Amino acid sequence: MCLCRLVDNIFPEDPEEGLVKANMEKLTFFALSAPEKLDRIAAYLSERLTRELNRHRYGYVCIAMEAMEQLLLACHCQSINLLVESFLSTLRLLLEADKPHLHILATNSFVKFANIEEDTPSYHRSYDFFVSRFSEMCHSDHEDLDTRNKIRVSGIRGLQGVVRKTVDDELQVNIWEPRHMEQIVPALLVNLHGLFSAFPSLFSGSPAEQTEVCFRELLCRAAYGHINNAIKPVLMHLDSHSLWQGRGFAVQCFQIIMYSIQSQHSHLVIQQLLGHLDANSRSPASVRAGIVEVLSEAAVIEATGSVGPTVLEVFNTLLRQLRQSVDYQLTGYYDNAGKHKTSSIEEKKLQDAVIKTIGSFANTLPIYQRSEVMLFIMGKIPVPGIYPALGSPNSGFEGSRMIQVMLLKSLLQVSEHYESSNLLTALPSSFLEPLLSFTLMEDPEIRLLVLSILTLLIDRRHNASRLTTASLAFDVSSLEMKEDRCSRQDNLFMRKHAQRLYRHVYLASREENSGRSHYQALFTLLAVLSVELANEEVVVDLIRLILALQVDRTSECLSVFNRCGIHALCAAFLNLLSQLGPPPTLHQHITQVIESREKDAPHLLPEVVFCDKPRLPEGELKVDEALLFIQSKICEALAGSSYSTHCERFNTPYTPQLTEEDRLSKRKSIGDAVSLQVDMELPFCPDTPQTEQITFETLKNAIEDRGVVEEEERRKRMEVVERFQTAPFEEIAAHCGARTSLLQSKLNQVFELIIRPPPSPSGHSAPRSTPVYEMKFPDLCVY
Repeated sequence: MCLCRLVDNIFPEDPEEGLVKANMEKLTFFALSAPEKLDRIAAYLSERLTRELNRHRYGYVCIAMEAMEQLLLACHCQSINLLVESFLSTLRLLLEADKPHLHILATNSFVKFANIEEDTPSYHRSYDFFVSRFSEMCHSDHEDLDTRNKIRVSGIRGLQGVVRKTVDDELQVNIWEPRHMEQIVPALLVNLHGLFSAFPSLFSGSPAEQTEVCFRELLCRAAYGHINNAIKPVLMHLDSHSLWQGRGFAVQCFQIIMYSIQSQHSHLVIQQLLGHLDANSRSPASVRAGIVEVLSEAAVIEATGSVGPTVLEVFNTLLRQLRQSVDYQLTGYYDNAGKHKTSSIEEKKLQDAVIKTIGSFANTLPIYQRSEVMLFIMGKIPVPGIYPALGSPNSGFEGSRMIQVMLLKSLLQVSEHYESSNLLTALPSSFLEPLLSFTLMEDPEIRLLVLSILTLLIDRRHNASRLTTASLAFDVSSLEMKEDRCSRQDNLFMRKHAQRLYRHVYLASREENSGRSHYQALFTLLAVLSVELANEEVVVDLIRLILALQVDRTSECLSVFNRCGIHALCAAFLNLLSQLGPPPTLHQHITQVIESREKDAPHLLPEVVFCDKPRLPEGELKVDEALLFIQSKICEALAGSSYSTHCERFNTPYTPQLTEEDRLSKRKSIGDAVSLQVDMELPFCPDTPQTEQITFETLKNAIEDRGVVEEEERRKRMEVVERFQTAPFEEIAAHCGARTSLLQSKLNQVFELIIRPPPSPSGHSAPRSTPVYEMKFPDLCVY
């Protein structure tokens, strides 16, 4: 009876007067003095609140809740569990009522309770009702906008309190279970969507801040095994509300996620997105593009250099999306049934997004993994004659060409920020050879992409951006030059791959469908080679290459623009090369030829050819010898310098060899350009003897064929030189070893004839003596 009187005394006659503080202090002192009676105090307070609630006396309801809150704050000790059950049951009554202000009152009380740190565990407490009710409040659609916003904000704060109360207590309900996450996460995302513009500022901050803080707090507490349960409802919400399209809510949502979770768990989000992308492979292009855009932004944030244990699987998924997009673009449908149409514009947007995402992922990787990624992408590109049908069987040649372009663009994205001090590791043979084979393709876009990729990988001092325009007025001082001579690794790279690079530059410059951008790209590549890898031998070989380009008679089949472009390319590059180290006399000769062209043939200069409206001569192009760079004068200019030791190489004009790549490229222009170098010897069968009658015509033909024989001998000499320059060391060693064995066998035969004794007069052969070179002498006899 005394306990009930103490409780009743805290209620004033007029509820507007509020809690009677003096009597509340007495009740608090009594509860602390006799903690075993807390459960009776809480039960009576709950009974009194229920009675007042049924009578709609909401003022006394607020007083009862305030009393419970003060008791909770005062009694946070081992006996607090006696009070909590009645407190939570009272909150359920308020939340089940149909009055919004009671919902807000209950939420505020729950938040105060959630902030209390308990020392003793509780085994029978359940928060399932509160998760469900607070999530429901977040979806409130009350008629009054202000009331609706207050209810939603209260729901957000209530969920935040549930998370704080349960996430660190293993004995409480597991808040990370899918059934709870499927209620909490969508409730938060609904309030994040809409840019929070409809909410007024309440409580300690605006609703936007409150929602984002709650979402971040939820994610930052997620352990490794909880990430998937927290991310899956996000993906489902974005799917069900069609929020992937455009650069909007989906990107902002995952930015919050990536910045909130622990960094070592970031790759789990990436894997979830990749799996969701595969699951939506039959969705519209706008949905797939939205997921890819989110992946790109997530990769930028996830900058720790790890995208999970399976790095290549990330790129494999993205490349698979590229191939599927090409198939959809060609067929016009994004499903096998042919019911859902798609457009080329939408698919191209998706392809651009995938290529950008590949670059974003590659930029987060260390250098050695980027090399693996480049090799992986190169292995996916269809090569003519080797991988002709990488895509769908229905895509055909056009599909393979589109896939080639897309994958080369992806490779270009990976190469943009690739920096390696050792070109032998950056451009291994397994990567360089298939890449160079694409310079022989007929498609001009493919050739331009390959030239750009090569330039980016070789350009370690970032000079390519300064060398994008072939001009005679170029300022060499603006380049970032190397301070010392080429390193040993660079010299080994050039010895191994230089002739292959020169050959592809030579052939790429003679393409009929090359435009201004191709000649600009060739100039940039040659200039970067000169700045990064040039030594005396490389400079001489580059000059030989340019001299061969300007005098090749097979270029007469090209258009006037292409021939003028080749001459302009030669002039621009030699003008630059002559300022990078050779003697000044070389630059004087180059300047004299350029001045002669300015007077008599301006159409052979880059400023006239590589412009929007090139001024080309009408009719057939004729170039006087005075307008060409002369080999003899170049040799004289290099005499007396460190380059003079390599000047004898000028005696052998540069001619590229025809290789297996030309057959695989299926291009007639390459075969025509180097047709004189093809070995057309027919097999000879000795089984049937043939006799030829010698006539006057036979002798005449033999005399006329003398020039052909000389050309054949010169070709064989060139093959020997090129073999020793380009062939692997093992092949050269095996070839020389075979010749050495043959020579040794011949010497043994000669020795046997020399030491053979003369025949005996009796007719009997003398006993065969041991060869001198096989006799073993005592050690004392050897000096």
